[in-house]
Amino acid sequence: MTQPDLVNQVSKCVICEPELPLGARPVIQFNPSARILIAGQAPGLKVHQSGKPFDDASGKRLREWLGLTEQVFYDASKIAILPMGFCYPGKGKSGDLPPRKECAPAWREQLLTALPNIKLTIVLGKYAQAYHIPQSKNMALTELVKSWREYWPAILPLPHPSPRNNIWLSKNPWFAAQVLPELGKQVASVLAHEDN
Repeated sequence: MTQPDLVNQVSKCVICEPELPLGARPVIQFNPSARILIAGQAPGLKVHQSGKPFDDASGKRLREWLGLTEQVFYDASKIAILPMGFCYPGKGKSGDLPPRKECAPAWREQLLTALPNIKLTIVLGKYAQAYHIPQSKNMALTELVKSWREYWPAILPLPHPSPRNNIWLSKNPWFAAQVLPELGKQVASVLAHEDN
């Protein structure tokens, strides 16, 4: 299947629509030439409404962490964005519900196979981390992020950039001091070598 066909099929996906409170609206950013992959959880309500990934407070913080302007962040030829669930799953008791389980088995391998140029995968949240770093399934977030050098520079597990994680960020100042400077350098390096 060609890349436009695959993206077109994803955009029309309705496999879990009966379970979605606001219906299906898959939100991804995809181009085979992308060199950085952001693997997240699922779109929030604001992203569902805009149809633009990370079009919220989490996205603003994530762009700061990556050292990227909106223009570069939303350039699909540089950055691919594939959450574990492509549609807004609805609200739960303490934030959004988990990504729908139907999504990753239906699409993820096909899309990842069609991204041959990825040099850095940024993994946000426990569902994405369990998929991309299977050995991390039983690790606490702090333990996983502290072990980031084990996966570096191909993969980087991060706390979710949501404002809900402000307490975690304030309790773990080593993250901003040690991890974020390396992340910024690596992102710049990967994108600077995209023509090589």
